[in-house]
Amino acid sequence: MAKYLIEVPHEANEKACLHAIQTFLHTGSHFLTNAYWGCKDNEHKAWFILDVENKEQAKSVIPPAYRAEAKVTLLSKFRMEEIDEILHEHAQ
Repeated sequence: MAKYLIEVPHEANEKACLHAIQTFLHTGSHFLTNAYWGCKDNEHKAWFILDVENKEQAKSVIPPAYRAEAKVTLLSKFRMEEIDEILHEHAQ
């Protein structure tokens, strides 16, 4: 499985924050009910991490009303042994 970071923005007002939080909590999805929120620091986004097969599966977990604006990023870890290979790939 692949690991994805999901970032879901919403409008910067109290009503939008409450609506987004309620939407996530009402889904019952473990991922969404455990999202991290930046609203208290004026960063009106939610973040959560998923382990799924592909980006399409990751997108399908996002509530439909927020899907178009959400950002889905594949996460990777690297080992020191991979540095030369990575540098070679980026040089092309």
